[in-house]
Amino acid sequence: MATMRSLADSENPDSFANKLRARRFERFEALVAPLPRPLRILDVGGETAFWENRGWAGRADVQIFSLNLVPEEQRHENIKPIAGDATDLVQFADGSVDVAFSNSVIEHLFTFENQRRMASEIQRVGKAYWVQTPNFGFPMEPHFHVPGWQWMPLNLRVSMIRRWRCGWRGPCPDPVRARELVEELRLLNKRELEAIFPGASLIPEKLCGLVKSWTVIGGFPSSQCVADFAAGEGT
Repeated sequence: MATMRSLADSENPDSFANKLRARRFERFEALVAPLPRPLRILDVGGETAFWENRGWAGRADVQIFSLNLVPEEQRHENIKPIAGDATDLVQFADGSVDVAFSNSVIEHLFTFENQRRMASEIQRVGKAYWVQTPNFGFPMEPHFHVPGWQWMPLNLRVSMIRRWRCGWRGPCPDPVRARELVEELRLLNKRELEAIFPGASLIPEKLCGLVKSWTVIGGFPSSQCVADFAAGEGT
């Protein structure tokens, strides 16, 4: 499990997860390159460290709003942490940001209805959007690092996390809190993503021939660029 955690540690620049994230972000940069500046980005559920690691902190041509239930301390003039709810972006008007961005957040909302609300808000406030999330069908669950975790009965998963550390979570002896930790994560499949992001392009990120995660893209001017991304995902 320690080896799996080191591979999945996105904060470690040498980890496998970070290399995948860097590759993914190169595609994001290609999509936003033709957009006018200054570029306004709403990062739903994001962290300042993500943009620091990508080299976007301090850029004069980009304004990033990093939205969380509890905002971080502000460290850069162009990255403004704000308080908010991913399912109700009431402080943003329709189409008020150039790109609504979210990386591995929508799966943390407990229910499909909450995920639908977040998807609706992302599409409402962003002229374009980019949403990345793990794929339900990939055999290694990315948060608990247990093969087949998402197919196990709920009570079994709660029992396991009460006794052992599973990935980034546990052990958590308290039964109520343990159940919350398990129920918080609801991975989405392709069909569900197509339902809540109608008309979007779904770009698969593959590992050993299996879809590890999906990136949902909409509203960008270069449809050919999106098509190239989809065609290039075969590793």
